[in-house]
Amino acid sequence: MAAPPFPVARPSIPPPISYRAVPRASYDAGMLHSQGQLSLQAQPRWNTSCVPVLPISSFSSQYRSYQAAALQHLTSQAYPSTSSQACASWKQETASDMKSSSVDRRRSSHRSRDRSRERRRSRSQERRRRRSPGSRRDVRQHSRDEPRQRSSRRSLSHSHSPSSRDRHHDSSRPRSSNHRGASPRSHCSRRLDRHTDRRRDYHEERRKRSEMEEKEKRRSTSRSFSTRTGRQSPEDGDQSDDEMSAGQEPEPDDAEEEDYLLESARWIRSSPAELYYQRDEKVSGLVTGTAKLHALQDKFRHDLVERAARVKSKQEPYNPPPRKNKLCNPKSHPIANPGTSDSSSNESESDDDNAMEELEVKRKHPYRLHQELWYNDPGEMNDGPLCRCSAKAQRSGIRHGIYPGEEPLTSCDPNTNNIGRLHHYRIVVTPRTNFAMKCPTTIKHDGHEFAFEGFSLLSHWPLPKLPTCRVIRFNIEYAVLYLEEQMPENFTVEGLELFTRYLFFEVLEMLDLDWRAHGDKDGCPRFHFMPRFARKLEDNGKELLSLNVVLNYLLSKNVPLVSAAELPHLFETSQSKWQAYADQVKGMIVVNPGMKPCALRVDQLDRELCNEEGTVFPEIVHFGIRPPQLSYAGNPMYQKAWRDYVKFRHLLANKPKVLYTDRHKLLQKEVKLQEMRLKSNLKRDVTVVVSSKGFYRTGIMCDVVQHALLLPVLVCHLRFHKSLDFLESIIETEFKDRYLLQLALTHPSYRENFGTNPDHARNSLTNCGIRQPEYGDRRIHYLNTRKRGINTLINIMSRFGRQEETASSISHNERLEFLGDAVVEFLSSIHLFFMFPDLEEGGLATYRAAIVQNQHLAVLAKKLELEKYMLYAHGSDLCHDLELRHAMANCFEALMGALFLDSGIKVADRVFSTTLFSEPDLLDVWINYPPHPLQEQVPEGDRKWIGSVPLLKKLNEFEQLTGIEFTHIRLLAKAFTHRSIGFNNLTLGSNQRLEFLGDTVLQLVASEYLYKYFPEHHEGHLSLLRSSLVNNRTQAVVCDDLGMVEYTIYPYAKAELKTKDRADILEAFLGALFVDKGLEYCNAFCQVCFFPRLQDFILNQDWNDPKSKLQQCCLTLRSMDGGEPDIPMYKVIECKGPTNTRVYTVAVYFRRKRLATGSGHSIQQAEMAAASKALEASKELFPQLSHQRRVLERSLKQRAPGKEDEPATKKSRDDSSTDSRSRHNSSSSRSHGSLDRRRASGERKKRSRSRSRDISKPDAKKPKQVL
Repeated sequence: MAAPPFPVARPSIPPPISYRAVPRASYDAGMLHSQGQLSLQAQPRWNTSCVPVLPISSFSSQYRSYQAAALQHLTSQAYPSTSSQACASWKQETASDMKSSSVDRRRSSHRSRDRSRERRRSRSQERRRRRSPGSRRDVRQHSRDEPRQRSSRRSLSHSHSPSSRDRHHDSSRPRSSNHRGASPRSHCSRRLDRHTDRRRDYHEERRKRSEMEEKEKRRSTSRSFSTRTGRQSPEDGDQSDDEMSAGQEPEPDDAEEEDYLLESARWIRSSPAELYYQRDEKVSGLVTGTAKLHALQDKFRHDLVERAARVKSKQEPYNPPPRKNKLCNPKSHPIANPGTSDSSSNESESDDDNAMEELEVKRKHPYRLHQELWYNDPGEMNDGPLCRCSAKAQRSGIRHGIYPGEEPLTSCDPNTNNIGRLHHYRIVVTPRTNFAMKCPTTIKHDGHEFAFEGFSLLSHWPLPKLPTCRVIRFNIEYAVLYLEEQMPENFTVEGLELFTRYLFFEVLEMLDLDWRAHGDKDGCPRFHFMPRFARKLEDNGKELLSLNVVLNYLLSKNVPLVSAAELPHLFETSQSKWQAYADQVKGMIVVNPGMKPCALRVDQLDRELCNEEGTVFPEIVHFGIRPPQLSYAGNPMYQKAWRDYVKFRHLLANKPKVLYTDRHKLLQKEVKLQEMRLKSNLKRDVTVVVSSKGFYRTGIMCDVVQHALLLPVLVCHLRFHKSLDFLESIIETEFKDRYLLQLALTHPSYRENFGTNPDHARNSLTNCGIRQPEYGDRRIHYLNTRKRGINTLINIMSRFGRQEETASSISHNERLEFLGDAVVEFLSSIHLFFMFPDLEEGGLATYRAAIVQNQHLAVLAKKLELEKYMLYAHGSDLCHDLELRHAMANCFEALMGALFLDSGIKVADRVFSTTLFSEPDLLDVWINYPPHPLQEQVPEGDRKWIGSVPLLKKLNEFEQLTGIEFTHIRLLAKAFTHRSIGFNNLTLGSNQRLEFLGDTVLQLVASEYLYKYFPEHHEGHLSLLRSSLVNNRTQAVVCDDLGMVEYTIYPYAKAELKTKDRADILEAFLGALFVDKGLEYCNAFCQVCFFPRLQDFILNQDWNDPKSKLQQCCLTLRSMDGGEPDIPMYKVIECKGPTNTRVYTVAVYFRRKRLATGSGHSIQQAEMAAASKALEASKELFPQLSHQRRVLERSLKQRAPGKEDEPATKKSRDDSSTDSRSRHNSSSSRSHGSLDRRRASGERKKRSRSRSRDISKPDAKKPKQVL
């Protein structure tokens, strides 16, 4: 055994022992014991079953550095292959402990310690390291000498100490005779102390593990955008339900998969089954079923698979009452056919009535097992048909099970394992909460026990590395991984299909599952699944149970739950024996063929009503859950009461002074909700009692059901990504990050929960799934999707940008649509700009608007057939043509954004161009546009004219000031030429066209930055930040900072330029910079001049103008009785001055009270000034302002030390950053006042002499300072 890298204490166990047994009870975490064992933490409640524990030498050295949370995957599944020896050893130790007294026990421990020391002297150096301090007192004495071992022992459970129950005794050692004479009192007190200590240590360890897992979950909520493996702590803090914390990551990192790869066995074998499978002599690994296997499969098919069909054929046919079919009309829409709110409410009430009628019809089914047990019918949900789409809509779409590009598969050879055709993968689920059971399904075979550990997936094609499939169950997000593994041998495809039909159709009744291509009735399913019953072997090996043993096990368990012949005996048996009898089937799935539902989980077996004659069978007690439609969660009255309660609570929180009557009214609403939840007919939990007559055992426990109901989700995920191969072939681009493509096609309404009929999965999960699942935080459902409400707006908009590119946890395409909109606008603008050199700005804007409008983008999406790949909810939202076209346009924009992020602007341009023009001649004209006229005149550059043209010489000073050297300096001159200047040979026109181009360049660069560095912001929040970043005021300030005004070319001298004129100059400069240098230089320019200002915009809430902020504060004070809310009113109270310099004075009123007045050269400016003064003067009137300040303060506190600056600020920090900020502050204060241009110019020239900078070769990752 290799020595561990740290000093450890070794237990005194004989060298031949390679496994150590500890009592198994709720082992949910592994722990690296300092004595060299990988032990399991057990609960105080013990049983006689044991699990083997591998020594640390059996694992790779990489495990030694893992924490306990990382090692919990290694021991969460039991393989009790040596349970008989382990139980015997444990019983012997327990008996020995019961016979020893406290004093004699210590003496014996001292003798054992001395003998152990004697043996260590004669052993090798490796054996000398393994020494065992004898008693608890010696452990403490030993720990004083070794503080490291003391700290490690203190963290371990008390049950691992040498004096605890699981201590190993040396059988070769003579025992003291005093061990037999233990006093009962001392023994009981000692056992009680050990039990108490063990319980305390166990709960302490559980608490530490839960805290560590929670920290790990928070650390893994965000990751690097580029690598998708980064880790960054979210800025969530202590937030209420109305506030959103940092999102969880939609993509798992590679370390998560590496943990499972390290856990995988080094070698795998199948259990021997020579009588059922025959090896092929020519093909290695190929096995063929024998005649004995055929007989077994025929018996399995007859007894289990076809049993329900035989029973139903003898039942009287049931004809349900006729239904009023209501299909979604794709042509009717509220916009096209406007109606009143009364009509919409009446339609909603009609839908609710129809749903209740459907539920009542299902209640009255003659073969229903119980009134509170819900069953599955093909194509039906609990409250009506699954699909209400039109016949045309049902012929396409992934929601209808139609995956583009799927073709029927040739059937596999049913009598072999098809080893040359199928690819084998092991399916694992993380985390294992609610999937690692205390009592898993176990099959005893050949003297060993094989425990169920999940399923194997057999695919017809090799599965590439795809984005991980994620699903939310029990308010916990699970990742379903597939890991390639050595293929087992002893199975046939026909046996796999028989097991699949029995489990999914006969037991779980997943009647809408179809894993074949659409319209393929006789072909092979896309995937096959094999149950994995395994036990561990030496040298990290694993033995999988052959499929014939699984089929034999299911056949052997197919016996009546309670036989009629046993009823008299069961009535007379004692309570203890009856309880042992009932415990055999507790948690097992039992079936009653022909009933609805046919399968049920046994939670209790009650014999209270059994009689002596044996005519009354025991009763099955099942604890179930009502469907949401029948519980308080789906009750319309409860929903209305809940909305009223939440609204009243929100208004109360924003009320300046809360009265006692208000608090009492809120309490009454809360009591009303509680009473409705406690009503018997609205309770979610129900208790079902049915007779056990007619029920058969299956031998399947809940763990098989839990794993099985995840398989449809994984299958849909894999089929969807297989169809994306065809979409990539259409656009002739292969994504490096397939998750971006998946995200672009995901509509906000889509939820990947079950992969099939959702009510079918819910019913089967309730009837056959785990009884008491462990639930997570319910906020996970809306944590990353909620965006309505003033509190949510303020909370999100108060968050600062990340220090590195970070992927968002928002799992739909709205953010990509925000970025793609800027990409499409940018691509259209540059092509139009270069194709039409003589067209003015107005004509270019008109053409661009025609290209980027949603109606045209929907046509482009139709060309790519995006509607066939889109993922959205199977409901009525997108059944209308108008909504579907709008969703397709958004999807196309999101696709352009995904292409831009994954492959760059050139690939996005190519895909956009080929989609826009399919004709070769038009495509050639669109792609091969000419360069700018100034570039055409002098292709090599025009800097040679600087010395001869005074204007260019002056612009050279600006280049030296900024460090940007133009190849064609006349482009810079054109950018600074006002539109009042006529045509001239130097600039060939004014800067209006460059202004058009610079606007879209700035939009794209700002959109990309916000998308990457603000991952928690939704599309609307990103738009607010972008508006504050690229508006005229910000551009005018940057223009003043760079001193562009004094280089502007005018026909006459102007005293002062308006904000709009200065913003136009900056946009034209950006357009010229793009034409001359490209997008990379524009990005570097914005990194220095624009993005550092975001921090001030967030702190000052510049994204929210004063009028909007005042109206938001007023709406929070609306009346609690409903009605129209009070809003601020603006009135012009004075207007004076001539027309060109008129000054308006506006007063703002709220609830007939004047709050403030403001003046400005326009009514809008005056209203903004009045609103700003009102917010300052009436802070005590609006509690919302105090709440916003608290949110900002908390956001500042959550920022890590040393990370106060934005990424661009951090990158551009140098000696001149102070000067830049001072100029920014001064220019902000004088942007609307008089300005001494000459003095400012002199100061800038003095500062420019003291620094030498050059960004002629900018680095996108580390832009240099411009100013």
